[in-house]
Amino acid sequence: MQAALAADLASIQLPAGFKIEVFADTNTKNGEHLSGPRMMALDAKGNLYVSAVGSNRVVMLPDYNHDGVADEVLTIAQNLNAPQGITFVGDSLLVANQDGVVKLTQTQQEWSKPQAFISNLPAGGHTLKNIRLGPDGFLYLNVGSSCNVCIESEPMRATILRYTIEGKPAGALVTLGRHQQSAIFARGLRNSQGFAWHPKTNAMYATNNGADNRSGTQGGAVNDELPPEHLNKIEAGKHYGWPHCWGGSKEIGTQVEDPNFKGPAGFCETTQAPAISFKAHTTPIGIVFLDKTNWPSAYKADAIVALHGSWNRKQLAGYQLVRVKFKGNEPFEVEDFATGWLQSQQAWGRPVDVAVGTDGALYVSDDKANIIYRVSYKIK
Repeated sequence: MQAALAADLASIQLPAGFKIEVFADTNTKNGEHLSGPRMMALDAKGNLYVSAVGSNRVVMLPDYNHDGVADEVLTIAQNLNAPQGITFVGDSLLVANQDGVVKLTQTQQEWSKPQAFISNLPAGGHTLKNIRLGPDGFLYLNVGSSCNVCIESEPMRATILRYTIEGKPAGALVTLGRHQQSAIFARGLRNSQGFAWHPKTNAMYATNNGADNRSGTQGGAVNDELPPEHLNKIEAGKHYGWPHCWGGSKEIGTQVEDPNFKGPAGFCETTQAPAISFKAHTTPIGIVFLDKTNWPSAYKADAIVALHGSWNRKQLAGYQLVRVKFKGNEPFEVEDFATGWLQSQQAWGRPVDVAVGTDGALYVSDDKANIIYRVSYKIK
């Protein structure tokens, strides 16, 4: 197992000066609970927490001696319902299950049982949800679509929702009178599982997975290069195109209409074009800005995005980390950062999420190999 893993790690290509190591895996103490690791969060002490959807747990990975290797896998909560997103609000930990959000509180080093916090979210379809605390003090939560391409009957589908830290809806539109306040903050997002905020502008950026089996012509053959995946700048009340529109350019501000699933006349002209795009079907998920790394200054304004990888392309793509370069606080270029999980059209690993630790290193979750990696830069 260790020899095979070493060979696999040796296949990961990184820019000069960087190295990748295993922070935690199934060989770690209680490592069998690190099954399907997805989203990550850090507590106030710098401990790394991970959702493990394969074991329906949230675990903590302490590094007691600060040697860059987790000492054990500690279960914080178990018997959850497809947990993915995790975020701290003070000393409390919120966990996004597929049907709602639960809250855990810590007293004297022990965690409480999960308590309902946000309930009755649409389940099934794109099951996994993420939750993050924004710099504005609100909670943001994604709900994916129920389908590949369709008109949803449930308005909460294909959205990003916003809530107060007390768990009350706080969407883009303020509802007056007897009508219940909506939680919907942005719409037309087929599956936006990863989001982060620019460290200088506080602009919210979210990855989004486009529809499958699309064509650029009416009734035409499936084109594996359509539609492009998106990185969107999320703004209150905006619609980001799904299920009728994709791609386009932020310069001209118009998206492309799906010729096989057209919307009302002129609809795509009213939607928000992506801030930048990725290769089709590479499945971007986790995103993190690099301002808190101890990496070279050239990286500090940029972000890393995890491309989980394609499942239905004739030529597989993704299975890597990419660097989104920013200039003037806006994204302008995407380049490879870490590649090698895909070898000869076979993938041995699938990056999911990325997080910057208090040590300035980048942590990467992989739900196929069941590994948390640590990517560091050798400071001269």
